[in-house]
Amino acid sequence: MTTTQHDRATVQLTLTPGAAEQVRKVIEGEGAPAATAGLRVGVLPGGCSGFKYSLSIEDQPADDDVVIEADRVRLFVDSFSGQYLNGVTIDYVVTMQSSGFTFENPNATGGCGCGTSFTV
Repeated sequence: MTTTQHDRATVQLTLTPGAAEQVRKVIEGEGAPAATAGLRVGVLPGGCSGFKYSLSIEDQPADDDVVIEADRVRLFVDSFSGQYLNGVTIDYVVTMQSSGFTFENPNATGGCGCGTSFTV
């Protein structure tokens, strides 16, 4: 778990060891620059419950991002998303039927079966 405070915002995100390992593999597989690349964790309007999570690999953070170091992975969070992501745990889960990232969000008041959409 890492908390980063800048003059912009304080955001606390937890990336489990399994999720961190998977992100490192994806960054390496995409050939992104290891010294500056990271995982953008975002929240976008939409989805079946009002908001949806967004993950993408980026070569470097934007100027106004909060940058969080978690288990040798850099997480980039914009100010809009930070308010909804504070306290979130991101995991990578493998089951017999599927695999993917999951989000445990203490700010969510509801969600849906897809696991990537939530309400606050």
